[in-house]
Amino acid sequence: MVWWSIRYKARFVISSMAALRTSTVYGDSFQCSRFSVLTNSFTGFPRTCSGLNTTRFAKVYDNQLGLIPSLKRNPFLKLEASSSVQARIQEGTSYEEQNLAKTFAGRDFFEEMEQRFLSFKKHKYLKELEHFRTLAQAQSPKFMVIACADSRICPSNILGFQPGETFMIRNVANLIPPIQNGPSETNAALQFAVNTLEVSYAENIGTSVEEILVIGHSDCGGIQALMTMKEDDSSNLTEKWVVNAKVAKLRTKADAAHLSFDQQCRYCEKESINRSLLNLLTYPWIEDRVKKELLSLHGGYYDLFNCTFEKWTLDYRESSLDEEGGRYTIKDRSFWC
Repeated sequence: MVWWSIRYKARFVISSMAALRTSTVYGDSFQCSRFSVLTNSFTGFPRTCSGLNTTRFAKVYDNQLGLIPSLKRNPFLKLEASSSVQARIQEGTSYEEQNLAKTFAGRDFFEEMEQRFLSFKKHKYLKELEHFRTLAQAQSPKFMVIACADSRICPSNILGFQPGETFMIRNVANLIPPIQNGPSETNAALQFAVNTLEVSYAENIGTSVEEILVIGHSDCGGIQALMTMKEDDSSNLTEKWVVNAKVAKLRTKADAAHLSFDQQCRYCEKESINRSLLNLLTYPWIEDRVKKELLSLHGGYYDLFNCTFEKWTLDYRESSLDEEGGRYTIKDRSFWC
C-alpha cells in the first residue's frame, strides 16, 4: 500500500511537470522538454522503477519552475506554484491534468509571444517608423525565397532578412513543381512575386524580384518521406506533395545506391534543390527574365548539425530542359562556415 502511494504521488508530480513545461521558447524555435504532456511519462524513466523519493522530485520540480519565463518574471507566482505542488504531494491528490496543461502552457506561450511583439514594436518598429510606414504602402522585395516549412528553418533568422526585403514561400521540402503539374500555392506565389509586384510597383520603385533562392536543409522530413514512399499514387497528402520531387529521388537511387539511407537522403536533399531550380525554368515568365539576365536562380543548403550554409547559382547557359528529366549545371559555389 505504501509503495502504491509513493508511486501515485510520483506519477502526479511528473504529470504536473509535463503540463507546466511542455515546451520552452528559445529564440526562434521550440526545444521540447523531456516531459511529454501526451504520454505523461518521463523519457527514459521506467514506470516500474523502485525507490522513488518525493522530496527529490519536488526539488527537481522547483528547478523546472525556475525555467518558465512568466515565473521568472514573478517570483511570487513561482512560490505559489511550488507550494501548491508540495501540498498536493503530501495530500496525494491531483489536478485535472488536461485543464492544467491548457492553462499553463497556453498562458506561458502567449505571454511570451506578447513580450516578443512589444519588444519588436519598441526596438524595431518605432525606431524605424518611416521605413515601416513606407512598407505599409507598398513592397518591392528584390529577393524571393522558397524554403522548407520545418520549424527549425527560419530564413529570416538564419540569413538576417529584414521586413520588406524578401518575398517568401515555405512548403514541405522546399519544392517547386513544374508548371505542367498544375496550380498550387507555390506557383501562385511565384507568379505574384515575379509578375504582379513588377506590374504594380515597377514604375515607382524599379524592377521587382531579381534573385530567387531555394533553401533546403539537412534532416528534412519531407525528403525522408519521399525516399521511403512505395507508390506514387499514395493517398497520404504529404506523399502526394513530395512526389513532385520524384525525379530527384530517381537520380539519387541511380547515383547514390551504394550509400546508406541517411547519406542518400542528404544527397536527395541537395538534388531536389537543383531540380526545383530547373523546374523554375518551366514557367515562361521566369525563363524569359533569366534569359535576359534580369533574374538569377540560386540554391542554398543549411546544415542543422554544423550550422554551415552552402550557396550556388544555376548556370542557365549550361542547363537544359530538353533531355528527359533535364540537365543542370551550377556555378559560383560558396561555403559559409
